[in-house]
This record gives sequence, C-alpha cells and structure tokens, in this order.
Amino acid sequence: MTVYSAKLTLTSYGNRVTYHEITEQVKQHVEASGIKEGICVVASPHTTCSVIFEELSYDKDFYGYEYLQLDLNKLLENLIPDCKTQGQYHHPGPEHIRVGLEDFKGKISPEAYTMLNTDAHLKSTLLGTSETFVIENGEMQIGMVGYIYFIDWDQLRKRDRTCHIKIIGE
Repeated sequence: MTVYSAKLTLTSYGNRVTYHEITEQVKQHVEASGIKEGICVVASPHTTCSVIFEELSYDKDFYGYEYLQLDLNKLLENLIPDCKTQGQYHHPGPEHIRVGLEDFKGKISPEAYTMLNTDAHLKSTLLGTSETFVIENGEMQIGMVGYIYFIDWDQLRKRDRTCHIKIIGE
C-alpha cells in the first residue's frame, strides 16, 4: 500500500466567505501519487473551514460567487447568522478570549474581536471539514459535473489556510 501526502496553501479574502475551487489541483496530486486504486481524502485542519463536493454553477455574481454558493450562503445565513457582536452567541466566553490572547499569545487570534467567529465554527461543523473520493484506474470518481471546494467561513481577516490531501491505495 502507498500513502501520498500533499498540502495546498489557500489565501482567504478576509471580508467575506471564501470559496476555493480546487478540483484540478487535487486531480494533479492523484496523478502524481501514481495510485490506481484507492481513496483520496481532502481535509481542512481549521475549525472554521469546510471541504464540500458540489456541481459547478457557471453563473456568478459581481463578487465571483457561483449561484449555488450564493444559495448556500443565504441558507446558512438564515440558519446561523454572522456573529456581529459579543454575546450574540454563548461562544466565545471570557475564558476562551483570555486563553486566546494570553496563553496562545496571539498565535491563533491576534485580537479579541477576531474570536467573534462563532458562525464560522457552526457552519464548518454543520457541513464538515473533509470529503473522501474513490480512485479507480488512477482517476477520482467524481463524474462530469463534480467539483471540490475548500470554504473559509471566517470573514474576520485575510489569511493563508492549509488544505490537506491524503491519497492511500495501490
């Protein structure tokens, strides 16, 4: 059995939800792995990001959101409104903010307001942080219209995100 690992570095906008369409990059890693039969896992190590598998929606708005992305954003905004103020959600509480600012000394959140991202955590929990794809004859079985998206739900700051790709098989 062979195990192949790769990472993608993706930059989030910081002022709105960021979608990265990563299908071709993942396919390139499947090919580079040389694995003909197995699985490919695409995963986020971040608690405010998701990986989803969806159809490409060719129509886009002025910000570049595909229409299915707009529909998903609207659905989730209705279900889980953006965290705008302290106390809107139970999280983050005072101890969480203290740990973030003192114990981690700004490594995770540089300022207290950047911890007002409860909505991003809940959206990531709801949609999940990974997708697994079957590899047959050296190709991911994603059909003609399937695309892989890495989503950063955290809108509070621009930053680089990591996407893990793990391919296992023979």
